Amino acid sequence: MKVVFHSDFYQVYTSDPASAHGRMEAVVKAIGDEAEFVTAQPATEEQIKAVHSVSHIQSVKNRGLYEISALAAGGAIQAARTGLTEPAFALIRPPGHHASKDSSWGFCYFNNMAIALESLKHENKISSAYVLDIDLHFGDGNHNTLGGKDYVKVHDVKARDRRQYLTEVGREMENCHVDLIGISAGFDNHLEDWGGVLSTDDYEEIGRLVRAAADRAGGGCFAILEGGYNHKVLGYNALALIQGLSEQSQKSTVSQ
Repeated sequence: MKVVFHSDFYQVYTSDPASAHGRMEAVVKAIGDEAEFVTAQPATEEQIKAVHSVSHIQSVKNRGLYEISALAAGGAIQAARTGLTEPAFALIRPPGHHASKDSSWGFCYFNNMAIALESLKHENKISSAYVLDIDLHFGDGNHNTLGGKDYVKVHDVKARDRRQYLTEVGREMENCHVDLIGISAGFDNHLEDWGGVLSTDDYEEIGRLVRAAADRAGGGCFAILEGGYNHKVLGYNALALIQGLSEQSQKSTVSQ
């Protein structure tokens, strides 16, 4: 699978957990045999302005975080564009699903998912999209930036029981018929991370469910890294999702 990445994402750009040393290293090590790495290119300021206000962009510049945040947003655009023809994964940071038009929090600065989808919509590459947010935390930024758009639906998985969680994802995917499905892929719901809900195998199942929905609709799919802070399991969880997304047109069943 094509994985959009850049060595600049190894840098520790702030003191928050999303920037912690070892986070990217853990994922790169785990997915190495499955990944065809593609070098991320930064989003243009015009692409960022399609989602964020000038004042917010300036605030990110003032904090010295513009270059790394624009690089993450650009990587998301590349993954989304690749996802139109084959599944792709954006191994990027800072994350983005808590970034709204005029503000951000939760280790996010620009909304990578929104910038990616708005860019493809502007290029007339998609007419419909769906965002599945599997992060532990509610993606308020996704809803703020994309919630009012008639071409996209945003869904945060609400269940906090493993079986109910997978059932909810399956139900959503059964009714999903769009040009492109984007996963806000937070892995902090893992049993050994902050949420304590999902197993590593469950991320593979989520990937299969999303890929099957994309295949049925004749559309594409991609994922963007959001949360996930236990470096001991993060890479394996990302690998599981990648492997699930790589499985083509196979019937998916929730594991027992």
